[in-house]
Amino acid sequence: MSDVLLQGTGVETFYGKIQALKGIDFEVRKGEIATVIGSNGAGKSTLMMTICGTPRARAGRITFDGQDITQMPTHEIVHLGIAQSPEGRRIFPRMSVYENLQMGATVNALKNLDEDLPKVFKLFPRLEERRNQRAGTLSGGEQQMLAIGRALMARPRLLLLDEPSLGLAPIIVKQIFAAIKALNEEQGLTVLLVEQNAFHALRLAHRAYVMVNGKITMTGTGAELLKRPEVRAAYLEGSH
Repeated sequence: MSDVLLQGTGVETFYGKIQALKGIDFEVRKGEIATVIGSNGAGKSTLMMTICGTPRARAGRITFDGQDITQMPTHEIVHLGIAQSPEGRRIFPRMSVYENLQMGATVNALKNLDEDLPKVFKLFPRLEERRNQRAGTLSGGEQQMLAIGRALMARPRLLLLDEPSLGLAPIIVKQIFAAIKALNEEQGLTVLLVEQNAFHALRLAHRAYVMVNGKITMTGTGAELLKRPEVRAAYLEGSH
């Protein structure tokens, strides 16, 4: 049996007539952290949204654990075990922290809520302290923790993280990446991460891709790409 959990072959995505993904190939193996780095506008977020079916790939094929999900409705993709913490967090600002986490758990009909809530609070103790607070009043870092926690409540087999460090203070960025590492090492969770913060992402990643203008231009382990002079020049100078 293949250990490839997610695979894309020749994936092309368009917004109207504008092509955002230009025939890309990628894979994420079970139990690993894979990352896609690239500058703003490279197509990273489009890749995440295409995996989830909005927008749909116009060409190519995406499989999840061997099943073709290219044309599958988003809600069915979610039920297969893919959860996303989207760029910009998109929490429910008028709901409490607890209610936001409940919303994540609805994928599993809330049956695991009491079991899973302590795990999220252990990962992000700040959320337990803010449990009854309205999510819109949290700091940016706390909102990011909540967005990840909400995704985890769905018990995903694959966690998609879209720019989790965006706009956060360096100390919070370190906490977020430490949590991602713990999820992978302690719970064996498979993670696909897209990030502008290449230094942190590559240090974390088992597998890494560089995306430029909708194309994958380089691939290797995180450690390999950290050493590449062209990667260092383009993405790492002054970033950490």
